Amino acid sequence: MLSPHTRVVVAVLALLCGVAALFFRRAQNAKGARGGRISGPKVAWLFYAVFLWFLVCPLVALDEKVPVEARAVLGAFAGFMWLRGAAELYLLYVTKSWRPPYGVAHDVACIALVLGGLVWGRARWMGAPGTADVWALAFVGLVLVSLFVEVAYAALFFHAVEGRTTGDEGIWFADEEQARFRRINRLTLALNVPLYAGLVGLLAWS
Repeated sequence: MLSPHTRVVVAVLALLCGVAALFFRRAQNAKGARGGRISGPKVAWLFYAVFLWFLVCPLVALDEKVPVEARAVLGAFAGFMWLRGAAELYLLYVTKSWRPPYGVAHDVACIALVLGGLVWGRARWMGAPGTADVWALAFVGLVLVSLFVEVAYAALFFHAVEGRTTGDEGIWFADEEQARFRRINRLTLALNVPLYAGLVGLLAWS
């Protein structure tokens, strides 16, 4: 389903993301870090999303062993997500005006894009799918699930902080100490398990 070269690059990037996650949590939890402290489950989710959406998806889209219908969907999604990443960083660190509803709107647009891509390539998926087709469809399905999860997290977080995500005192992350984030952190921890298992299982199967 994936070429040996892609599998090696994915493995290296996974290791680098794991190291980056450790450094990021340490830096973010230092006193006075912009955006506030971040919990372990939220660090795990953040780097899962970055790894899957920004790194693995474009690599899969570039792999010629993957069905072209899936490559088209994942390539369009990855490009759209990279645009969002650039815009979000600018709004967070430059204008300090990021609000979760912006991300929710983008996530919903991504869901529509991916579903539209699946409908566009339905002839392949509704035929007699081979192993590569099943793998590709499962991978796209995992991306869809992760987007729905992100929408739920963003809505819960925005409610918990009462919209206070902008300006110098804006809160961007859920920490481990405040009671208002307890439910979000429990949910994130619970969902991290199947999400990670699904991704690891698909990459191992590839």
